Amino acid sequence: MHTPIDLSPFHYDGSRTFSIKGSPTLLPAVYSDKKDYKDLLEEYQKEIDELQNMMYAHDRYGMLLIFQAMDAAGKDGTIRHVMSGINPHGVEVHAFKKPSELELDHDFMWRTTCKLPPRGRIGIFNRSYYEEVLVVRVHPVIIQQYQRIPPELIQDLDAVWQQRYEDIRNLELYCYRNGIRVVKFFLNISKDEQRRRFISRIDRPSKNWKFAEGDVKERGHWDAYMQAYEDAINATAAPHAPWYVIPGDDKKNMRLMVSEAILQHLRQLDMHYPRVDDARRAELQRFKHMLENEEVSTTN
Repeated sequence: MHTPIDLSPFHYDGSRTFSIKGSPTLLPAVYSDKKDYKDLLEEYQKEIDELQNMMYAHDRYGMLLIFQAMDAAGKDGTIRHVMSGINPHGVEVHAFKKPSELELDHDFMWRTTCKLPPRGRIGIFNRSYYEEVLVVRVHPVIIQQYQRIPPELIQDLDAVWQQRYEDIRNLELYCYRNGIRVVKFFLNISKDEQRRRFISRIDRPSKNWKFAEGDVKERGHWDAYMQAYEDAINATAAPHAPWYVIPGDDKKNMRLMVSEAILQHLRQLDMHYPRVDDARRAELQRFKHMLENEEVSTTN
């Protein structure tokens, strides 16, 4: 059994202020070598799978995992590695990119609320409604020219961001009150590490498709993005919808820390497999007897 990772320095529930400048992007490894990393990850995967199966059978709780990060931080890989081996019937992954024309005709959270997980399942958002207070804040032309909001409602953009924080807080509280637990991750990489990963994408032909010219342009807005993340996390962190700011320069470390957080929240749920009463237990024994006799007669 692995030693639990202490996530308290990276956990934000509104009781303390998050500062991006005070948050590390690299920590000493929580694993000793590659084999130890694989063994630890498999342990996490096994228990997460067991608890997700119980969640599915219990059919009272759901869980929403939100992943936000700068480009090349490893959202896709983290989701793939952490959730590998989990029953696919119990997990739904949704990636949110540039809004479609249909999505622009709806409110800013419509496309994500349509994908909220049902009871018994873990929903994963690769980016989310938080883009509306991150990229849209860094590039306000999006809300001014492309989102079809009446002009009189967006004259004061500072007020708009505060209103959107409030809308997000209300949605996440609504989810909690309906049994859907919301856990949010900001995968925090350094600007230097992002540069190295972009260069790697250019150098490796199999990764070329991941690189776009816009990735370099967005680096010019790094400080604005960091401020947007800091403000969004401070405005929306709550006990029922916490943020985890996970150091992301070491991908293996990051995956293990994310696994630990997911496991901790699953363990907190008061779940059990459906209980069987005496009458049903007797009925099951009757079916077992029938099947055993059928097996004997077939063998003979």
